[in-house]
Amino acid sequence: MLPLALLLVFLNGRIIVASKSTIDTLPGFSGDLPFKLETGYVGVGDLDDVQLFYYFIESERSPKEDPLLLWLSGGPGCSGFSGLVYEIGPIMFNYANSSGNKPTFLLNPYSWTKVANIIFLDQPVGTGFSYAKSWQGYETGDISSAAHTYEFLRKEVSNGNEVGHEPPLNLKGYVLGNPFTGPTYDLNSRIKFAHRMALISDTLYESTKINCKGEYVQVDPSNAPCVENLQEVTECTQNIFYDQILEPKCSTTSPNPKIFKWDQNFDGENFLDVLHHPTKPQCRIYNSLFSNIWANDKTVQNALHVQEGTIKDWERCNQSLSSSYTDDVSSSVDYHRNLTKKNLRALVYSGDHDMLVPYVGTQEWIRSLNLNVDYNWRPWLVNGQVAGYTEAYTKKAYTLTFATVKGGGHTAPEYKPLECLAMMDRWFAYYYL
Repeated sequence: MLPLALLLVFLNGRIIVASKSTIDTLPGFSGDLPFKLETGYVGVGDLDDVQLFYYFIESERSPKEDPLLLWLSGGPGCSGFSGLVYEIGPIMFNYANSSGNKPTFLLNPYSWTKVANIIFLDQPVGTGFSYAKSWQGYETGDISSAAHTYEFLRKEVSNGNEVGHEPPLNLKGYVLGNPFTGPTYDLNSRIKFAHRMALISDTLYESTKINCKGEYVQVDPSNAPCVENLQEVTECTQNIFYDQILEPKCSTTSPNPKIFKWDQNFDGENFLDVLHHPTKPQCRIYNSLFSNIWANDKTVQNALHVQEGTIKDWERCNQSLSSSYTDDVSSSVDYHRNLTKKNLRALVYSGDHDMLVPYVGTQEWIRSLNLNVDYNWRPWLVNGQVAGYTEAYTKKAYTLTFATVKGGGHTAPEYKPLECLAMMDRWFAYYYL
């Protein structure tokens, strides 16, 4: 499953926390923090065996009136800290003035905490600073991870309220950023996206579509014309950086031309241990070096009140989870379809230069929900300039807004912070984009 940004939006919510600490200063940030930061653990599962670590940051505008968001970085295995420092949090690494083992921070002028309270959660267990008290606790998957997240903050609060779960929370909606739903839509759409972005020719696209009959993932190996076409597509796209096709691909591994790029590990990249490879300033993927250095510092862990001895090495995205994690939900589209029966608002946004989860596949599964059209495709603006395009749908009390972020990559707020903050501010305020 791909990294994605999933947020649940609540108003007037409260959580019961087993252990929490207010953080006034952080290593690498000069002076006191100009925002309220709280960290802690919440026990979930049998006998609270799983301890989920979180960062809570209060809204800088009106904490009591602004919504409360739960941010899940996805992966699975990517820490909430990744979303905090690389996408939507109030601090980010100061790359120009960081060196050696001393990363420093500066304030993010486009933090979403300017309009919302946010909880950044390390989930599933084994992600970031979250841990289990027993080895059995590390055996998890899509379903059990969702259950743990539900227990953490009543993720499926609308269902919980119906059966009297406490505390009741006023669930308003959810947001999905470049979300992976399943191979049928997301991986197959990479061929169409590559054609739209002039990465493959008209002739090759039409031939591939005909010979493969629109199926580019579960390919019949005896279908020689299809296999040949897909090899040609691979040759055209194997040196493209899937996260943002305009940026350089910085992997030091040699791609295998016999493997179809859209059918291997979903991130399209053998993620580098950047601590052991030379860095290049223009390579965004190497920015994770700073979070690995910073979060593994014992002084930092003490400042965050991390339980000593619970993790060996902190990783921004824990790749070792693949050995203990079960992908037991092949597609989430039916879950989205069930949500259309509720009184909820949804925002789905896509960086339009993301080839990991192309916007065209996201459009396809949204349209499969058979919603009514509220308004058709049109531009949305920031400072008088086109920031992307949007369309909206309704079904009784349910509404869904889809938006592209022009020039955005897989983590759209990382690439277009001003535009994404404007998008969220308008959506929270019930304005059209």
